[in-house]
Amino acid sequence: MAEKAAKQQVITYVPPPERQLKKHKRRKIHKVTQAKRRRIALLYRRDKKNELIKRFFKYKKYFKKLFDARRRAKKIARLKGNFHVQAEPKIAFVIRIRGITAMPPKPRKILQLLRLRALYNGVFVRLNKATMNMMRIVSPWITWGYPSLRAIRMLLYKRGYVKMNGHRKRITNSLIQRALRKHNIICIEDVIFQLATCGKHFREVNKFLWPFKLRAPKKGLRSMKKHFVEGGDFGNREEYISGLMLRMLGGKPLKWGKGK
Repeated sequence: MAEKAAKQQVITYVPPPERQLKKHKRRKIHKVTQAKRRRIALLYRRDKKNELIKRFFKYKKYFKKLFDARRRAKKIARLKGNFHVQAEPKIAFVIRIRGITAMPPKPRKILQLLRLRALYNGVFVRLNKATMNMMRIVSPWITWGYPSLRAIRMLLYKRGYVKMNGHRKRITNSLIQRALRKHNIICIEDVIFQLATCGKHFREVNKFLWPFKLRAPKKGLRSMKKHFVEGGDFGNREEYISGLMLRMLGGKPLKWGKGK
C-alpha cells in the first residue's frame, strides 16, 4: 500500500506543446509592438496639434501686424494732408448671379473656364491681365470684388469643400494634409493664408477647392441689369463683396472702415 501511495504522489512534468509556446511568444511581441505604436501615434497627434496651434497664432500675429501697418500709414498720410493708396489687390472672389438665358457662346465658355457652372457659385481668381479681360467679357453675369480676411475664413469654415478623386468632400485638416503636405500646407489656416495673401501655392490650393455653392443673398439683389456703381449688382464692387458674401452665408454685416 505504501509503495502504491508513493507512486501516486510522483508528478511527472509534461512540457507544453511547442505550438502553444510559439503562440504565447507571438502574443507577447504583439502586445509590446501595439503599445509602441499607440505611444508613437499619441506623440504624433500631440505634435500635430501643437503645430496647428503655432501656425494659427503665427498667422494671427502676421495679419495683426499687417493691419496695424496699414492703419499707421493712413494716419501718417492724413496728418500730412495726403492720401494713402494701398497696393493693388492680387486676388478676387467672383460670384455668378445670372443664369444661361440669352447667353452667347463666348461668355458661356468663359464661365466654364472660371468654374462658374451654376447660379450663385463662387470661386477665387488671381488678378492679372488675362483674368481681368475674361471677367470684363462676362461682367453682366457675375459680380466680384476683393474679400476681407473675415469673409474668407467664414466662407471656408461654412461652405468649404474639396475635390478628392473627383468627389466633393467636406474640407478637413486630414484631407488638406493628404493632398497638400508636399507644399507644407497641413490645415485650414494654411489655406486661408494662401488665399488671403495670394501665396506661392495659391494655384494648387485653389485647384484643390471645390467651387463654393452659395445661397441667394439675404434680402435679395437690387437689379441684375445695372452695374453696381449705378445701383445694380453686377460688376466690380471692390471691398463690398465681403458684405455680399456674408449675406449669402448668413453672417452679420461688416463695418466698413475696420478692414478686417
